[in-house]
Amino acid sequence: MEDQETLVRLGEEAELLLDSEAFSSTINALVDASFQTFSNTAPLESEKREVAYHSYRALVDIVSTLRQRVSVKDEIVSQSADDDTNQEGGA
Repeated sequence: MEDQETLVRLGEEAELLLDSEAFSSTINALVDASFQTFSNTAPLESEKREVAYHSYRALVDIVSTLRQRVSVKDEIVSQSADDDTNQEGGA
C-alpha cells in the first residue's frame, strides 16, 4: 500500500488537474463528441454507439479516479489536522 505522503501528493496533483481549465474543457469536448456520436448513429450502427459509450465511460472513470484521489488526500489531511489538535490539547 502507498504511504500517506504519496497519497497526498497524488491527490494534490489530481486536484490541480481537475481545476485546470484546459483539462476540463478537453474532457467536456470529448464527452460532447461521444454523446453526439452516440445520438447521431443510425439504428443499425450499434458498433459505433458501443464505441462512443465505452469512450464516455472511460472519461467518466478518469474523472472519478481523480476525484477519489482528491477525497483520499482531503481525508488524510483532515485526519492529520485532527491528530495534531488532539496532541496539542492533550499536552
